[in-house]
Amino acid sequence: MLKLLGAVLIILAGTLAGFKRAAQYADRPRHLRGLIAALQRLETEILYGYTPLPEALHRIGQQTKEPLRAFFLTAAEEMSPPHNRSAEEAVQRAMEAHFGSASLKGNEREIMRQLSCTLGTSDRPNQSTHIALALQQLKQEETAAREDQGKYEKVSKSLGLLLGALIVILIF
Repeated sequence: MLKLLGAVLIILAGTLAGFKRAAQYADRPRHLRGLIAALQRLETEILYGYTPLPEALHRIGQQTKEPLRAFFLTAAEEMSPPHNRSAEEAVQRAMEAHFGSASLKGNEREIMRQLSCTLGTSDRPNQSTHIALALQQLKQEETAAREDQGKYEKVSKSLGLLLGALIVILIF
């Protein structure tokens, strides 16, 4: 009876691990869409609203869902007094603190790092150009993420169950 309980728990753990991995494949396109929408709002705030960058990041953070909400609010806080950090430093600190909870990969981090180098250091049209470039790159990443989701989401679920069953077979 104890062996049976152990086998069920191992299979359950493998299945849950597979479902967790599948959820990451499902979350990545959603988080990328949220990041794209937030950057589009940032472009509007900078170009048409003439909003200072910390205030624009704060507004966007309030309008965005988690985990990106915390990212934008932290970046705004880092740029505001008493910290008064540059956009590059603020975005870098916010990425370190909050991108781990988002299902985003290194490519998205690099795109945001490159964008942060130009935010607040150039004129509005130049910033708009850089944001548009980042948006284009993020849209390509979103397309790739959707393809990965289609390929690997179901496989991850099945693989988790099968690996749990394999472990049970090998142990018993």
